[in-house]
Parts: sequence; C-alpha cells; structure tokens
Amino acid sequence: MTRILVTGGAKGVGAAIVRALVAAGHDVDFTYRSSAEQAKALADEIAASHPGQAVTALPLDLSDKGALASFCEACEGDSYFGLVHNAGQPYDVLAAMMDQNRAEAAMQVNFWAFTRLAKSLMRNMIRARAGRIVAIGSVAALRGNAGNAAYAASKGALISYAKTLAVETGKRGVTVNVIAPGFVDTDMMAPYAAYRDKMQAQIPAGRFARPEEVAGVAAFLMSEPAAYISGTVLPVDGGLTAQLGVHR
Repeated sequence: MTRILVTGGAKGVGAAIVRALVAAGHDVDFTYRSSAEQAKALADEIAASHPGQAVTALPLDLSDKGALASFCEACEGDSYFGLVHNAGQPYDVLAAMMDQNRAEAAMQVNFWAFTRLAKSLMRNMIRARAGRIVAIGSVAALRGNAGNAAYAASKGALISYAKTLAVETGKRGVTVNVIAPGFVDTDMMAPYAAYRDKMQAQIPAGRFARPEEVAGVAAFLMSEPAAYISGTVLPVDGGLTAQLGVHR
C-alpha cells in the first residue's frame, strides 16, 4: 500500500483529495493549519469507513519557514510515493496596489512550500524509481484577470517549476504535474456569492466544479495508467480556458 502526503487536506478540495486517494487504496497523511476540528473529523470519518488504511492529520503552517523546515527534515526518513500540494493562500489586489509582504506571503505558501516539500520527498522517490508529485495550480496562471497578479504569479511559478522538475526526474520514474482548477464550489467562493450567476455564465459548462471532480484527477495522476503523464498542466475548468472570451 502506497503512502501520499497532501497539504491543506482538512476541507474543501483538499478533503476531497484525501477521500479520493483513500478510496483508491492509498494511505494518506494530510496537513492542516487552523482547521483542527475539521481535520480530526475527516480522519475519524475515514478511519471508520476504511479501517484497514492509515490516515493521519498533521498540523503545519506552511507560512512558517522554520516549522516547514523541521517538518521536511522529519519527512526525509519516510517513504512517500506521492505528494499533492493543495494548500494555497489567496491575495487579490490590483497590481498597482500590491503589497510586497502580502504577495511574498502568498508565494511562500503557494510556491516555496511546494519546492521545499518536493525537495525532501523526491530523494526517496528517486531511490525507489517511483513517485508522483502533483501541484494544485489555478486557471489564474493561464489567463489574465484583473486583481489576480500576485496569486497568478505564484501559481505560474508552480507550472514552470513542475515542468523543469518533470524533466529532471523523468528517467527515475517520478512524474510531476499541475492541476489547474477553475472555479470550485467550496467555501472559498463565499466572498463572490453576489457574482456567482455572472461567473457561471462565463463558463461553457455553466457551473462551478465540484471538489470531487478536481480530486478525481489527482487520484488518477497517482494511478498506474498515469505513469506516462508528466510535465503537464491539466485544466479542470469546464472549458473556461478553451474559449476566446468574446460574449454575444
């Protein structure tokens, strides 16, 4: 049975990814920052429904570089088959108004934490000549959108890094991919509730994604049939990035 680490796994898309991976037969460790009650509830739920599998909730603040370094050092002795970096930090502001400290904080969680975790875990993957690394990006990195400059840049960095890492590790049996969701129906979309109808009207599918639809792609990328997929960006966006954007 393989073991996978998921960051930001207590709720929303992260919780759906944890459930999908367990359903696919993996043991899962997942991190959480402030959602301790939700993390415990998820671990208890899965333990009851899948008694033969190990699911462990681990507290970790990815914005704390010292805590992240200690966590990664501890992980270096563990053999993980996969890493899914789902944790993310939003920062929406017009580029002309951007605060560098807040932008760097988002970059730390969204990008640098991923590179640090991947660096620690990939060593054992390379030795085993088997491993799967997945980053949850965003369509914001694929299309320009006012107010998304800092967030989009952090997700764009994920794409560039993942492509390079895929090239560097490909001959060692490690795959590296990015999933780029569009709008997903989670509590993160609550601040945009007033604009939901307008937002959905711009999506060819006419609706937001369900967390399970993103999670299913992550689980597939950990599966044997996905062994030849690497260095890719997979939009899960209902066709949003496929259209030109001219509305009639």
